[in-house]
Amino acid sequence: MSKEFSVADAYGSGRAIFMGLELLVAPGALVPRPETELLGTTALGVLHQMNLPAPRIVDMCCGTGNLACAIAHHIPAARVWASDLTDGCVDVARRNAAHHGMADRVSVLQGDLFDALSGLGLDRTIDVIVCNPPYISEKRLEGDRAHLVELEPREAFAAGPYGLSIHMRVVKDAPLYLRPGGILLFEVGLGQDRQVMGLLERSKQYENIRAVSNEAGEGRVVLGQARAQA
Repeated sequence: MSKEFSVADAYGSGRAIFMGLELLVAPGALVPRPETELLGTTALGVLHQMNLPAPRIVDMCCGTGNLACAIAHHIPAARVWASDLTDGCVDVARRNAAHHGMADRVSVLQGDLFDALSGLGLDRTIDVIVCNPPYISEKRLEGDRAHLVELEPREAFAAGPYGLSIHMRVVKDAPLYLRPGGILLFEVGLGQDRQVMGLLERSKQYENIRAVSNEAGEGRVVLGQARAQA
């Protein structure tokens, strides 16, 4: 990006660009970050490899719905379910789906992680789950990352003592929704790639686990493939 990323500018204009898509933003939901485009493009690559006629995707911790809308935009046959906990995120994500004429393909649901999807008949039918969860430790939010919560909601960043509390819960519950061979993709914080790969490995429910690095060589996306159920 030629212009330095600014949360204040995005909130001031009510707009942000993500993967070539103009999105509505509002206080109460995290402004989409340029670095999250790596998660989006990796997910698109996985979906193109799958070459499915009508892929089914979940955007967990959807925020503004940036990943859900970008994936639906780039793959017009995709059906997406997006989920977040807070009123602010759900409201702006629904507005973004409507803004891009995707409300029939992008369903925005409210709840605590996968609780939002229960009862919809999605069990073991999802091809790809993308998740950009909170991943800053509580200690860092009170220290060198305190500036993050000056404008944006704390719940968009806070993730327990090690910054991995949401990753841990999603790793555990995602296999209930992924079809065998379906793929879970995470954004991770700097230096968290090995830890999150370890979570996937220890769960024994994933294979073909790997990290994807950005242009600086930093692992910022981790993915694993759901094993066939025994």
